[in-house]
Amino acid sequence: MPALIECVPNISEGRRLDVVNQIVEAVKATPGLKWLDQTSDPDHNRSVLTFLGEPAVLKAALDTLFTEVSKHIDLTTHQGGHPRMGAVDVVPFIPIADCTMADCVALAKDVAKLVAEKFNVPVVLYEEAASAPHRKNLADVRKGQFEGLQDKLAKPEWAPDFGNNYPHPHLGATAIGAREALIAYNVYLHTSDLKIANEIAKAVRGSSGGMAYVKGMGLYTEERNQVQVSMNLVNYKKNPIYRVFELIKIEAARWGVQVAGSEIVGLVPQDALLETAAYYLQVEGYNPAMVLENKIRTTA
Repeated sequence: MPALIECVPNISEGRRLDVVNQIVEAVKATPGLKWLDQTSDPDHNRSVLTFLGEPAVLKAALDTLFTEVSKHIDLTTHQGGHPRMGAVDVVPFIPIADCTMADCVALAKDVAKLVAEKFNVPVVLYEEAASAPHRKNLADVRKGQFEGLQDKLAKPEWAPDFGNNYPHPHLGATAIGAREALIAYNVYLHTSDLKIANEIAKAVRGSSGGMAYVKGMGLYTEERNQVQVSMNLVNYKKNPIYRVFELIKIEAARWGVQVAGSEIVGLVPQDALLETAAYYLQVEGYNPAMVLENKIRTTA
């Protein structure tokens, strides 16, 4: 069977839904592409797209994505709560079936070459495709955002892996890489105090002494007049959703604040939700084989 790879590009537009939909429809028209999801957030001013395909199909879809984005998104006028350095900010590849992480790394490099040569957008490879250890973490790659790119890319240690050592005037730069599945997970709090969300994010994220495999930041959401702890769970098997959620509840209680709810951005692996359900139901001896749909799939 042909290799099946997931791609989850994030674009820096989540408010002008007519623009996002125009970009999405163009990408959807790629022959052989399997479209999975589109999630747009006006506070983050960002959209997360998810689709599947063989390497050649994904390359064609991303060619179309960059073509359409270049027509509509200008980072010189972009504002939003989520860090960003590119109009197409990040393009990760995730192995799904009949492929390896090495296949995803090879595809990342192939697409990076296309993006740099055709669109004059410099590319930094990250995660499993990173060319150096200090480039592995996306937060480090994106630090300084679009506004700091000119100086950052001029430094030898941050020279792009592909393309010019200066940003595109309105498209910035793009991080392209290969990784395992992650969960974009946000927890809302019953307060509008951003300081509280920032302090809780600091307590939770691994980089400041919290939980390994958790990245997080505080963000104010105007639509709800609430703050959220916005996170990426980069290894949900080693630090599952329920564990992160419970720690946030504990930290919020220290500030006299309750959790208002949570959301998942984009798609989530089924077993992450099943493990969370088993935890809160206190299911003794839980095993994924107990789930009816799993049993059906594994029974001839």
